[in-house]
Amino acid sequence: MVNLSQISGIEISSEHEDLICYGFDSSIVDEGLPLAVAWPKDTGDVVKLVKYAADQNLKIVPRGAGTGMAGAAIPNRADSIIMSFEKMRKILEIDADNMTVLVEPGTVNGRLQRELEHHGLFYPPDPASLNICTIGGNVATNAGGPSAVKYGVTRDYVLELEAVLPDGSVVSLGGRTFKRVVGYDLKQLLIGAEGTLAVVTKIRLRILPRPEDIVTLLVKFNDIEAAGSAVPRIIASRVIPRTIEFLDRSAIQVIEQYKPTGIPTDVEALLLIEIDGHPAAIQKEADKVVSICRDLGGESSVAADSIAREKLWEARRSISPALYHLKPNKINEDIVVPRDKISFILGKLRQYSEESSIKIVSFGHAGDGNIHVNIMADKNNADEYSKGHALVKKIFENTLAAGGSISGEHGIGLAKLPYINMEIKEREMRLMQDIKQLIDPNNLMNPGKILD
Repeated sequence: MVNLSQISGIEISSEHEDLICYGFDSSIVDEGLPLAVAWPKDTGDVVKLVKYAADQNLKIVPRGAGTGMAGAAIPNRADSIIMSFEKMRKILEIDADNMTVLVEPGTVNGRLQRELEHHGLFYPPDPASLNICTIGGNVATNAGGPSAVKYGVTRDYVLELEAVLPDGSVVSLGGRTFKRVVGYDLKQLLIGAEGTLAVVTKIRLRILPRPEDIVTLLVKFNDIEAAGSAVPRIIASRVIPRTIEFLDRSAIQVIEQYKPTGIPTDVEALLLIEIDGHPAAIQKEADKVVSICRDLGGESSVAADSIAREKLWEARRSISPALYHLKPNKINEDIVVPRDKISFILGKLRQYSEESSIKIVSFGHAGDGNIHVNIMADKNNADEYSKGHALVKKIFENTLAAGGSISGEHGIGLAKLPYINMEIKEREMRLMQDIKQLIDPNNLMNPGKILD
C-alpha cells in the first residue's frame, strides 16, 4: 500500500486538480494522470523521492515547465510520481572569470539570459519558449533554438551535471574545465535522454561574452524553394549568421491574423537573418548576404534599431500560439535535413499539402536545416485527423531519404515513439536498451520514453 505521508519534509500532492495540471505538456499526446506530484527543494529531496519510488516500485517522471512538444514529461503509467522542479530554480553561481554558470534545473532559460546580460555575458541556446522553458528541460531534450546554426545546442554548453541515479546515489559528471578526456563522457548520456536514466539536480554551463553588435535582416522571397536555396549558399560564402529563420506563406499569414506586426504577407517565404560580432565585420557580411539573396530573387530590409528587431522576433515567437486560431489542433513535427536538402523538403511539404487539402504550416531554424512542420488537422474531424497522421510517416520517409532526422530538438517522448525504428536500426537500439538496463534495471526513470 502506497503511503505518501512517509516522504517527510517534501511538498507532495495527490489532489485531482494537481494531477490534471501536471498530466500534460505542449504535445498532442493525450494527458495521463500520475499517482502524485512532488516539488523537491534540493538534491536531498530528490534522493528521498527516488529511494521511496524504488522501494515502492513506483516510477519517476521529471518535469520542467511542460513546454515539450513530444510528450516526454507525460506520465503514461498510473504508478508515476511527477517530479516538478519549480522550487529548484536558483542561479547558484556566475563565474565570469572562467565563463561558467551553475544553475538548478528549474531555472527558466529567459531569466538566465537576462541575468547574464547584466554581466555582459551570453548563453546561446534560445528555444522559442525561452521565457517559460527550464534549463533542466532543455538538458533533457538537448534543446536548440534560432542561434544553433552558429553557436550549437544545449549539449555544446553543458560542462558538468549533478544527477541522482535510480538507486538514489548522487553522481557528478564532467567538471568545471572546458577540456576533459578522462574516461567516458558520461554526462553526454544524460543530455537528450529525457530523464530516462537519472534525475539532473545541478547544471554547470559554459557561457560567452555578449556580441558587440547585431544586424537583423528580413528577406522576402516569391519562390519558396529559392528561400531554401539561399541557406546553403550563405554558409558556403563563409558567413555564419547567428540565426537564419524561415517562415512560409501560411506561417506569415497566420501571424498577421493573430498578432499584426507589419511583416509582408504577399510573399511565398521570409528569411529572418541575424549576423553578430564586430560592427565593421558584420556590415561586410550583411552586404554579402543581401547580394546572395538578391541573386535568388530575394528582397532585403534591415531592422533600424533594437525595437524593430524585437518586433520581428515577437512575430517569429508568436507562431505556435497563432496556429491554434487556424485550427483547434495541430500535429507538430521538427524534422531536420542537410542544408542543401531544404529546398527539396519544402517542395515535398507544399506538394503533400496540396494533394491532401490539409494545410501544412512550415517555419523554423533553416540555418541548421531544422524545419517545424505543423499539420493542421482537427481531432474532431476523424477523416482529416487520420489523413494528417498518415502524412507524418510520408514526411519522415522523405526526411530520412534526404539524410535527415525525424527530430531536431523536440526529442522522442511518447509522440514520436511509433516512428523511432524508422531511424534507429536494430543493433543501435539494442545498445540503447543495454545502457538503460545497466543504469535503470527496474525501469524506474520515465518509462516508455525513447525506448518502448
